[in-house]
Amino acid sequence: MKEQIPVSSALDEETARAEIYGLLAQLFYAAPPPELLAALRVAVTDAPAQGAFLEEPWRELVGVARSMSDAAVREEYEALFGGVGKPEIYLFGSHYLSGFLNEKPLARLRDTLAELGLARDEAMGETEDHIAYLCEVMRYLIAGDDVAVANLTKQSEFFATHLQPWGMQLCDAISAHPKARFYGVLADFTRAFLNVEVQGFDMLDT
Repeated sequence: MKEQIPVSSALDEETARAEIYGLLAQLFYAAPPPELLAALRVAVTDAPAQGAFLEEPWRELVGVARSMSDAAVREEYEALFGGVGKPEIYLFGSHYLSGFLNEKPLARLRDTLAELGLARDEAMGETEDHIAYLCEVMRYLIAGDDVAVANLTKQSEFFATHLQPWGMQLCDAISAHPKARFYGVLADFTRAFLNVEVQGFDMLDT
């Protein structure tokens, strides 16, 4: 995944949306590498997408990245999402939608991915219902070159079926965890961004 940081509200809205999804994918997939945190710390704190709704949660995210060391962020990621056996917080949609991993929501997701012509990277150690994978799919549906797939209709359908039903629950679980500092702020930003996406897609249907 490329290290792209949303830099200002002057960005084209679709480019900004794609970059935010890409950033979320990186931050949720693994403990962020030093170069990504360095880029986040020097990011300007204007709203990263059109409208000021995201500006404050974005400023908070940049601020917490500046206040924590690389090691502290890495240790927090491992404490929340890593470890041997059951993690403190699951990052998989099936857990929130069915209560179990590798259940019907994952099978439905795989059917959708096949319809979109997308296949799982064999190098990826996680199942496709990982929040990072879903964010990366959304980034592709926004920024991809294949207009038959990368269009607003496909974005709206994928978001409503595979991300919206559980994304807020994940954010709430992270925000409520006593060990979540960097990721608590990231959850707040993610929640705000998902709300913007919901509103945007709702406007398409009216």
